[in-house]
Amino acid sequence: MESTRESERLSGGIVTAVRGASYTVVTGDGTEFRCRTFPGTKTDNEGTSLVAVGDRVELRETETGTELFEAIITLVECRTSALTRKRDVRRNRSKEKIQVIAANIDQLVVVVSAFDPPLSTRLVDRYLVFAESEKLDTVIVVNKMDLDDSEETRELMEPYHALGYPVIYTSAEEKSGMAQLKEALAGRISAFSGHSGVGKSTLINQLFGHERLRTGETNWKTGKGLHTTSNSVMLLLPGGGFIIDTPGIREFNLSDITRENLRFYFREFLTYMPDCSFSSCSHTVEPQCGIVAAVESGLIDPARYESYLAIYESLD
Repeated sequence: MESTRESERLSGGIVTAVRGASYTVVTGDGTEFRCRTFPGTKTDNEGTSLVAVGDRVELRETETGTELFEAIITLVECRTSALTRKRDVRRNRSKEKIQVIAANIDQLVVVVSAFDPPLSTRLVDRYLVFAESEKLDTVIVVNKMDLDDSEETRELMEPYHALGYPVIYTSAEEKSGMAQLKEALAGRISAFSGHSGVGKSTLINQLFGHERLRTGETNWKTGKGLHTTSNSVMLLLPGGGFIIDTPGIREFNLSDITRENLRFYFREFLTYMPDCSFSSCSHTVEPQCGIVAAVESGLIDPARYESYLAIYESLD
């Protein structure tokens, strides 16, 4: 039996990296610990990943006779927000239903590409629904503008400008738009997310001025991005603030969104919902629907309404 002597020193910190069963935690004074959990680790977040990047945790420093682990995590505090995706309980040993990719973020940075892979406003809309449900600020970044800086690309983003969502056009290769992006990130805990291959890691490397994350290319056969981020990692920006780079997500999870509450997360709907004949109007088939009337009169963007219908049909 391994001899382990636990010290009495307790401390708290933030999880900045997850690598299998090993966690990196940085405490308030900047000390970095390599940590693990143990059967007695407690959590205030039942039914999800035990530990995720961004979690605030309590630690107990340990001495095990080796330097493999410097502390154990005794408690994972309640999360204020979480970027998640569903897991098949039959295919993961932890049997968790929801995987937490990033926790306690206050801003979601949705990265899409103008070309290669092609720009998907449907994906943007799914992210915005999540952000609205979590009351998170959102920044939309259209990367790879060096490949397609066309009028059509900017027209696709115009409805988001009109709704008040910040849209930043960048080219990581040409280093354009980086000053505006740095300003948007300063002092915030921001999670970068989007399809694989849109250039998240390249953008982050440009923000640091050197390579911090491995980058990849789009698969030429499928047109889909190659995964270069297998685990979330939290990075301290040179000018202040944190970035959490998340694995590329092909099917973004809206686990807490229902057909009944989806309408509240399309912010342009709120103005016209009082015009509906039914207070519980789903804005799909009911007569005298204020949302449908607003779409028909050009007050609501038709593509956004189509996204609403697609998300509505995808929900339980």
